[in-house]
Amino acid sequence: QETIDLTRAMVDVGDRIAWGRSPIADKHCVGGLPGNRTTPIVVAIAVAAGLTMPKTSSRAITSPAGTADVMETLTRIDLDLPQMRKVVEREGGCFVWGGSLSLSPADDILIRVERPLDIDSDAQLVASVLSKKIAAGATHALIDVPVGPTAKVRSDEDAGRLQTLLEQVAAALGIQLRVVRTHGTQPVGRGIGPALEAHDVLAVLRGAASAPVDLRMRSLALAAELLEFCGHSLPGTGHSEAWRLLDSGAAWDKFQAICEAQGGLRTPGVAALRSPIVAERSGYVAGIDSRRLARVAKLAGAPDAATAGLELHVGLGDPVERGQPLFTLHAQAPGELTYAKEYLGTHPIITLGDEVAR
Repeated sequence: QETIDLTRAMVDVGDRIAWGRSPIADKHCVGGLPGNRTTPIVVAIAVAAGLTMPKTSSRAITSPAGTADVMETLTRIDLDLPQMRKVVEREGGCFVWGGSLSLSPADDILIRVERPLDIDSDAQLVASVLSKKIAAGATHALIDVPVGPTAKVRSDEDAGRLQTLLEQVAAALGIQLRVVRTHGTQPVGRGIGPALEAHDVLAVLRGAASAPVDLRMRSLALAAELLEFCGHSLPGTGHSEAWRLLDSGAAWDKFQAICEAQGGLRTPGVAALRSPIVAERSGYVAGIDSRRLARVAKLAGAPDAATAGLELHVGLGDPVERGQPLFTLHAQAPGELTYAKEYLGTHPIITLGDEVAR
């Protein structure tokens, strides 16, 4: 009840948008899985399908990048409410930083407290996410909950508690909600950090041969869920529709159109400094610690330095030879590169074994 009351109060102290139609779609990931930048791709697919999806996003709280940080490397995101409405009415969707709007403004104050303390509790997470969705006029919200030993949500039991809280608060406040649990055993994509993740998003949308397969497949699965949840696609048909919209280039065209409507599409930058971290022995990738990985990317300068972070070269189960690069650190300042390397000296993020991880 406390979380319900907090969420309602956070909605009531700010503006609230009414779109005059339904459904109004939204999608959010609770975080904790580096590189899981599916939202821009899902929005592009959903809006290309004809759904209305006014996406507001926050900056990173405890991670090396939030959706707003990533999209800021690609287009203008600090739109006010009239500008946001104009983009949505024209294109069907948008990518806007919630901090530039007066939608649940108390949430932005709380986030400013949470970020330096490196905390993101379940109750505050639920109030934060749902207050923003409701204030932005969403009627249907799809919530991605990655579950893994080093993710934010570490077990099915933890996921169950969070799901119950999300569902109870959503029901009390009148928003349709669907929770999707996804695998959180390793990072998604290759880039960790705003610009690096933006490059991955562009590769998927453009259908590049080099696009990360895991980011593409997760985005398609979530887009399919959203299309069916909002009633656009019949049960069991959302996946084929999502594939068609992505592979035909329709999602990429819509993404470009939204960015142009917000001020133009930019090319993400690249870091001035790069340093590969190599394997000290041969073997197979047995584990990737997502929490330590996020810490390393932040020490390298992300998200404040948009081009900083790291680029992964291996995944779970991959064979590795001694001296082979496991990942490459990206930084703008020598000091931050040194901090990241010093941390790695006592906190390895990739463990190697003699057998293939199962």
